Parts: sequence; structure tokens; C-alpha cells
Amino acid sequence: MRQWRALLAALVFAGALGLSGCAALPAQDGRRASHAIAGGAETTMGKALAPLTAQHPGLSGVHALLDGRDAFAARVMMANAAERSLDVQYYIWRNDTTGTLLFDALAAAARRGVRVRLLLDDNNTVGLDRQLALLDALPDLEVRLFNPYAMRSLRLLGLAGDFGRLNRRMHNKSFTADGVATIVGGRNVGDEYFDATGEVLFADLDVMAVGAVVDTVAQDFDRYWNSASAYPLAALVGAPPEHALAAQLQRTKPPAPTPAAHAYLAAIRASTFVQQLTERSLPFEWAPVLLVSDDPGKVLGQWTPETGLAYRLPELFGNPATQADLVSPYFVPGPVWSARFAVLSHSGIALRILTNSLEATDVAAVHAGYAKWRKPLVAAGVQLYELKRSWPRSKAPASAGVGGSSGSSLHAKTIAVDQKRLFVGSFNFDYRSADLNTEMGFVIDSPAMAARMAAVLSEDVPARAYQVKLSPEGALYWIEATPDGPLRHDTEPGTSWWRRMSVGLLSLLPIDWLL
Repeated sequence: MRQWRALLAALVFAGALGLSGCAALPAQDGRRASHAIAGGAETTMGKALAPLTAQHPGLSGVHALLDGRDAFAARVMMANAAERSLDVQYYIWRNDTTGTLLFDALAAAARRGVRVRLLLDDNNTVGLDRQLALLDALPDLEVRLFNPYAMRSLRLLGLAGDFGRLNRRMHNKSFTADGVATIVGGRNVGDEYFDATGEVLFADLDVMAVGAVVDTVAQDFDRYWNSASAYPLAALVGAPPEHALAAQLQRTKPPAPTPAAHAYLAAIRASTFVQQLTERSLPFEWAPVLLVSDDPGKVLGQWTPETGLAYRLPELFGNPATQADLVSPYFVPGPVWSARFAVLSHSGIALRILTNSLEATDVAAVHAGYAKWRKPLVAAGVQLYELKRSWPRSKAPASAGVGGSSGSSLHAKTIAVDQKRLFVGSFNFDYRSADLNTEMGFVIDSPAMAARMAAVLSEDVPARAYQVKLSPEGALYWIEATPDGPLRHDTEPGTSWWRRMSVGLLSLLPIDWLL
């Protein structure tokens, strides 16, 4: 009986693979290329920024968005102020309070004649097809899906039948208004990224930029928008119901916010950041800024690794002279980078790394890929910290993207070298970011910003993270700073034996290249 069941299961699986193989992506023959709209300097935002950019020719003004609510406010206010164009590119867009509010802001912009281009990676759009179709129906708003699933409902079958392609994703995040202001960094769109949830909050970091680098971001968006992997939504998803479409086209203003959205917006309006934006007094750090971005052909295997972001960053930063700080929520260094870090540490470089603890991570498999490298890193003298899941929340806002609240998980991705130059973007220090997904970010020549990151790691992180240590016997232990002094943990803090065992078993599998 068991043999017959196994045979039946095999036949069903083979049939499913056959069905997934029959699903094909539509032809791109009718797709039209489009490009960034010039003349942003003539818009209200452009005119307001003109005196600042004129005072700093060739430089970019950057402002770190440390607080999740400020990061949301910046996007909404840019969308509301846009007069000509919005180019928006994301890996994840949740259908929750903040995701819905931002959808409404994009729709409102399109209704007043702003051209809106929304490019979403298709890996996380489950359940959004109808809502995206309603947005796409607006005359000035177009939605494209990057590297899409041909099978809209049975996605696991599609993944099984086309794993080599669908395993590669667009991890980029950017939000550009009128070609004069942009936001680039680690945040996706969702309540957990914008401090709008009482559950797990992602401690993250974005940079708002104006000046020279914005045109480069706009050109990079065009490169992805017009790439072979960007499919018009209408070619993949059927038209929405006629009654819903009619209501969408007749609507002249966004729907009334839910009670949760109303409360969130009230908190946003009361923020100092919103006041600074409204009064045009937001402080910018003016510095040379370089956009580093992968070729969109990477998801099709059509790229040159040496030109990729992961391979360019070491060249751009060079060899550290005194110190290097790395913050990465998903950290899988592998043998090559573990050896490089050991060489740096042995040569006298102060190397500090902050990643998620097992209790804080949202992806246990990635922790399994990281855990095996802790001993050699700590033995080499690397200062290794793992963010706690929770700590008493202060009244002050989170700092440098590594703050948070009760129920936090690190999501910021940044690197700083010698307190002179830093990277902020979407890149995780793991195999997936290096070899599979596309990534983007800013390399900022700002000693002030790099020094602030170093200060956060020195002053704030020890109270919010465990420091990983190695005993003379070769066993790992964790030091937690408490009001009563250092507290030692001989097993991973805040975890059950089952979770530790599961991660240990995962670490035995040859899956690092997927992480």
C-alpha cells in the first residue's frame, strides 16, 4: 500500500511539474519603453531645492532616515508634492496600513496628472493582483512586475518548474519624485518597516538624497523598467471587475482611512521631521555620493560578476587603515570572507560586525548559514554582536538604523570604513545578495555620517546586542549588558532547545548558496 501511495505521489508531483512547465510568460512585443521625465527643476520641489544644489555643485545632499515613521512620512510627502513623475521600485509591498496608504498616495498623484511608474518584484505580490490591476487602470499609472510568475495562483508549482529563474529576485528599493529627490536604502513597504505595528519591528535605515546622485538613480530605474524581466501587469493579470474599475476611475480622492490608519497618520503629522520638511529646514549632509547597482540581467544569469555590487564594494572602499564596521541582518560570510576578515583583524584593523541573534532573526535558515562562521571570526579577534529581540525602549528615536523597540529584528544594511566612507542600501552580506538577487545602494563620502555609525556601535549597540565570545575551551558564549553588570549566557539567549537543534540541522545542509 505504501509503495502505491509513493508511486501516486510521484505521479502527481510529475504532473504538477508538467503543468508548471506548460505555463509561459507572455511575449513582450507590445511593451513600450519609457524614460525619466526631464525638467524636474521647474517643479515646486525642484525650485525649493535649487538654491541648495547651486551652493553644492556636483555633490548630493543626504539625510539619514533613522526612524520608521519619518521614513514613511518622507515617502508620502514626496508623493503628495510630486508634479511630474514618481518612479517607485520595491522588493516587498505589504497590503497593510502603510502599504495601503502609500498605494492611495500613488493613485492620488496619478489622478492629478503625475506619471507614476511602479515596479515591484513579483515574489511577494501574492494577493495583490486585483489591487494592482485597479491601480494600473488609472490613465497615468503603470505597474510592472519584475521577474514574474507565469502561474498566478499555484506559485509553488511555478517555482518548481522554473527554479533557476524564479530563485533570483530584484531586491532593490528606491522612491524618486520629479527627478529631484529620492529615497534609497533597506526598507521595503509595510507596517513592520515603518513602526506601524505592535508586533516585530524591523530596525532599518534609508537615505533621502537630493542633488547630483538623483539623476543617476532615475537612469538606473529606467534600466530596470525597460529590462527584459519587467512585464506590464496587464499582460499577466486579468482586468478587475467592471464595478470596481468604474469606482476606481470615478474616485476623485483617496478613501477614508481606517481607524488604525487615522491614528498612525496623526502620529506622523505630529513628528518633528514632518515639521522640518514642511518648513524646508531639513538638514542635509552634502557629500560625494555614488550609486552602486547590479545589472538587471543578473536575474537571467546575463551579467558579469566582476561588475556586480558585491564585487565593486571592496574596490570602492579599499583596504581599511584602522577600522571597519559592518551591519547586516542576514550575514553569511562563507570561507572566503571569513578568511579576509581574519586577515584584517590580525593586521590590527578594528573590525566590528552586527547581525541578528537567533531570537531576533526572521529567517532561521540564514542564521544556520551564519552560525558556523562565528568561532573562526571571534577567534581571529573580530568583535561580533547579535541584536537582541527586545530591550527597554527609550523615549529617544532609534539611532543609525540599529535601534528599535520591543520585538525588534535588524534589517539595516550598512558598511563604514575608517570613519570616512559608508554604504547604505539593500545589500546583505550573504551569497544571495552577491550572486542571485539584484541590489543597489549609495556609497557616501561623509566622515560625519561614518563617525555617527561608529559612535552608535560603540555607545548604543552594547546595550541592545549580545557580544559573542569564545572561551579558552573553544565554546561560544554570549555577554549581555544588564543594569546589574554583564550577564553570561552559555547557550544562544532567548531560544528553545528545539530552535537551536533545528538551526544546527539546517547548518549541515549544503544550502549556503541559496541564503
